[in-house]
Amino acid sequence: MSSRSIFRTKNIEQSIKDTEEPEHALKKSLSALDLTVFGVGVVIGTGIFVLTGKVAKQNAGPSVAVAFAVAGVVCALAALCYAEFSSTVPVAGSAYTFSYASLGEFPAWIIGWDLILELALGAAVVAVGWSGYIRSLLDSAGFHLPQALSGTHGGTFGFDLLAALLVLVLTGILVAGTKLSSRVTNVIVAVKVTVVLIVIVVGAFLVTGANYDPFVPPSRSTEGGSGLAAPLIQVVAGFTPSNFGIMGIFTAAAVVFFAFIGFDVVATAAEETRDPQRDVPRGILGSLVICTVLYIAVSVVVTGMQKYTELSVDAPLADAFKSVGHPFWAGLISFGAAVGLTSVCMILLLGQTRVFFAMSRDGLLPQAFSRVHPRFGSPYRSTLLLGLVVAAVAGFTSIDELAELVNIGTLFAFVVVALGVIVLRRTRPDLERSFRTPFVPWLPIVSVLASLWLMLNLPSETWLRFVVWMVVGCVVYFTYGRSHSRLDTASGTRP
Repeated sequence: MSSRSIFRTKNIEQSIKDTEEPEHALKKSLSALDLTVFGVGVVIGTGIFVLTGKVAKQNAGPSVAVAFAVAGVVCALAALCYAEFSSTVPVAGSAYTFSYASLGEFPAWIIGWDLILELALGAAVVAVGWSGYIRSLLDSAGFHLPQALSGTHGGTFGFDLLAALLVLVLTGILVAGTKLSSRVTNVIVAVKVTVVLIVIVVGAFLVTGANYDPFVPPSRSTEGGSGLAAPLIQVVAGFTPSNFGIMGIFTAAAVVFFAFIGFDVVATAAEETRDPQRDVPRGILGSLVICTVLYIAVSVVVTGMQKYTELSVDAPLADAFKSVGHPFWAGLISFGAAVGLTSVCMILLLGQTRVFFAMSRDGLLPQAFSRVHPRFGSPYRSTLLLGLVVAAVAGFTSIDELAELVNIGTLFAFVVVALGVIVLRRTRPDLERSFRTPFVPWLPIVSVLASLWLMLNLPSETWLRFVVWMVVGCVVYFTYGRSHSRLDTASGTRP
């Protein structure tokens, strides 16, 4: 086997043909509305209830609304690239599948390995956050869980029972099929968006104009971190990000980017969509536009209700309503956050299982995990396996410090997808593209640079953990995946 073989590509016609094999065929049941709801369901989470006020107080002041717009633009650049790929290659796996068709097998493995970490860790982090909200509500009702079943906190070891149970219940729903998952998500998202709209409308009547002055607070230099806690750009170039002022808006954008994570999960469901060429681009772009507008509106309301310097960090939106004498609305926000996290966790689990399923179907992971359920049409084996792993991680691990790995994993995927669009335009200009990314190659290049800029603002220790995970992935690929790839067997097709 030549060294070049690790960059062998899987032609798109073969990828689509593989989806028609009865034992590996996912059930097509989703519409553009389902995909849009998935996107909104995974993006609207704690970010809108917590991050809006936290970043306003610490990084940007009232101009946090501009920071959300900047982060939304970065995501939009990536979304346009995802839209072209997912409509041209309507196959499960998202960035992994796109990379296999354009950059080659080894880059595809790397991005698939990255997505497994990103989505698993994201689902676990969200489950732990949901558990915290529910424990708070139970405490208010006079019911207290034992410390041993409340997770690991402050050096005290424990098992987070509620987080693990949430993951297991959602895993059962996903095994029962994507259409059932979408119906559950529709209900949850309807409740969540209703709460957000109520907050925006009610909060608009409680805004004080003086709280917006100054809209862009004077710049304030930060001390920056030290050692591995310092942003990589500070370690490499000596550049220290600043808070407030114009540069503070970009610092804030790097932070609030976490709030947008997940819209790319829509692309993982392309294979289960009835008309992917039309509906997947609509789902990706539609959900991103809706979420960006809601984020900007909420940030404008919260900074108008309470002076940004007085906002709380833990629950800024709820506390802003308390500060103006409306505790009922504060309680409604807490309820909306708890409900919202349920859909976020489920859709992250959905995305993860689809990536794992696609890698298994290609032989890079054991093919037993690419069998679909004869009745439900879902990849039940990979769903059960990953559900149990994520439940264990959420139950036993205190993973607040690992949440930034989700950021770097997503941005890395954005970079690969944007590069893939450029490559595929050159190698396969003959492909029918129902959606075309505009201004290629310039728009994808800008997308790459914007994503890299945000990655450079992440701590060095996040980069170190990311590199370690990638090294482990390389070992797995060269010891198993490379020799078991369907492109290297008689049943596959050699390029």
